[in-house]
Amino acid sequence: MTETYDGPLLEIDRLSISFFTRLREIPAVMDFSAKIMPGEALGLVGESGCGKSTVALGVMQDLGVNGRIVGGSIKFKGRDLCTMTPEELRKVRGKEIAMIYQEPMASLNPAMKIGRQLAEVPMIHEGISEAEAMQRALEVVTDVKLPDPARILGSYPHQLSGGQQQRIVIAMALMSKPSLLILDEPTTALDVTVEAAVVELVKDLGKKYGTSMLFISHNLGLILDTCDRICVMYSGEAVERGSIEDVFDKMRHPYTQALFRSIPLPGANKNDRPLISIPGNFPLPHERPKGCNFGPRCDYFEAGRCDAQDIPMSLIDGDDRHQTRCLRQDEIDWKAPIAKAITKTKGEIGPVVLKIDNLKKYYEVAANALFGGGDKKVVKANETLSFEARESETLAIVGESGCGKSTFAKVLMGLETATSGTILVDNREIQSTAIQDRTTKDVADIQMVFQNPFDTLNPSMTVGRQIMRALEIFKYGKNDAERRDKMLRLLDVVKLPRAFADRMPRQLSGGQKQRVGIARAFAGGARIVVADEPVSALDVSVQAAVTDLLMEIQREQKTTLLFISHDLSIVRYLSDRVMVMYLGHVVELGSTDQVFQPPYHPYTEALLSAVPIADTSVQKKHIVLEGDIPSAMNPPSGCPFQTRCRWKSKVPNNLCETTVPEQVTLAPGHQIKCHLSDADLDSMEPVITIAAE
Repeated sequence: MTETYDGPLLEIDRLSISFFTRLREIPAVMDFSAKIMPGEALGLVGESGCGKSTVALGVMQDLGVNGRIVGGSIKFKGRDLCTMTPEELRKVRGKEIAMIYQEPMASLNPAMKIGRQLAEVPMIHEGISEAEAMQRALEVVTDVKLPDPARILGSYPHQLSGGQQQRIVIAMALMSKPSLLILDEPTTALDVTVEAAVVELVKDLGKKYGTSMLFISHNLGLILDTCDRICVMYSGEAVERGSIEDVFDKMRHPYTQALFRSIPLPGANKNDRPLISIPGNFPLPHERPKGCNFGPRCDYFEAGRCDAQDIPMSLIDGDDRHQTRCLRQDEIDWKAPIAKAITKTKGEIGPVVLKIDNLKKYYEVAANALFGGGDKKVVKANETLSFEARESETLAIVGESGCGKSTFAKVLMGLETATSGTILVDNREIQSTAIQDRTTKDVADIQMVFQNPFDTLNPSMTVGRQIMRALEIFKYGKNDAERRDKMLRLLDVVKLPRAFADRMPRQLSGGQKQRVGIARAFAGGARIVVADEPVSALDVSVQAAVTDLLMEIQREQKTTLLFISHDLSIVRYLSDRVMVMYLGHVVELGSTDQVFQPPYHPYTEALLSAVPIADTSVQKKHIVLEGDIPSAMNPPSGCPFQTRCRWKSKVPNNLCETTVPEQVTLAPGHQIKCHLSDADLDSMEPVITIAAE
């Protein structure tokens, strides 16, 4: 272990980083300062492109060929990293400062066993023997709570799930017991339950190893759960920093306030208390405004003052090292109620549009997938799904990866056909008709908005042409002129300027691309729109605008929206009813109020507990699911959830392990699949409670 150090472990002082292209210098980070004391965790938050990861790469001295530190200093244990020789840096990087990246597979060698990859770290940095390094690898893999550590050490990366791979990357970072751990969005690609377990793990290991942390995230709830202090970044600058309590409860910068108003905290509701998205767009680095970077999007902007000169950070009296980059911080009434939110009329729920009855979707796969030989195995992706969805209704479908949400969407779209059961759309059976055999009306009636807007647009076709192509397929209009007119009206609907019709996808931001996807989905007057995680790839401030847009179009066009998500905060905000899936089964179905209040299915209870909520007044019951979701090729006997259920011991005669539970109706419209007795269900306490003011 390295010697103890008393001063600030990491001290970044007025750091400026630029990237140089042939045309110009692009300032990515300006005048950025931060301090991390030994054992402290600092959260760095902000939208994509604000410079969070650039700061981390600056600390690692890994800015590539084009990046340069053009001002300020980065001191680690009192030594300036910017003036170290490559040899000195090699001793610090990996040993004293370790970094965990967003995508675990990018950090693992696919051709090398896990044990060997872990052992390499101390063998290179500390020169210890292979036997000693393997022993340490076994200890660290046990620390990161992976099942059967010896088997894991002998596995290749592709044999592990995403959550297990991320734990291995954390183990690798801890192999040399670093003093500082940098985590760059380490849980974005993970399910919410796995995320909760990984976050718990990082906190415990931070305490055990005395490691300080720089935690980069755009998820404010996650920062609240893991960090002591927070720094909010906007367009290359720190705009506010302080302790978690100060910044969350006494925010003093308009951008921080706007961020909190655009996330669905408990109490927000799509009709009575809609979210407020941040107006305008994030400035490009070479087009930043004069004075305050946030000025053009700020409710409190004062011309001639806020745009007169660069604004320095200023200290807020009485708080713990709380600073803001706002000239008007003393003049703004920070406690004033939100005036701008306009309440919306609730859409009238109409007749049943979609009826699913005992739907099953099984896949046959060869037991030996590589050579196709041996017995066939059956993957039960969807197991007896039954539910209805009505006109103007939003039905949320939630669950972890592998629970069958997307398989069901594929069957509905006609990309797959059902094994058995029926799907009725306006009383027409479609479960056995593949998409190429469906009528134009059937194709236009069921449309999809995908998770990643970057993958769904043709990069070589203008935005307008892509929407017109959809109209052509839906046989809309007699000629191109009519289709062009409709396309321009669709751009109005999704609140994009008509000039965007001639732009290429690469000229659009993520949120703008997602709007084009929504315009295309609604082009044929769809009856049902399946939105598969439509906002998870977007920034929080853009999420609010896109979900609001979906709701608005739904109100006007009376569309049935099937909203697939694992983010329960957004589900609570916009859904009318919720369906919880686990391993192909519907384990709970009810109105949003019924599903979010006890009694819950044990899986719903665990899901609710796992959601990070960015509100200091919210108290959550602490439930971490043990183990990974079982494989659909080899599901457990009895109840699909019994291998991870904390209530199983309450059910007599091993019933959970032997018998699949029947669907039980708890109240009109509220059903769960569970063996628990009425008394046990009644004894359940709320997972989320809000402390009284």
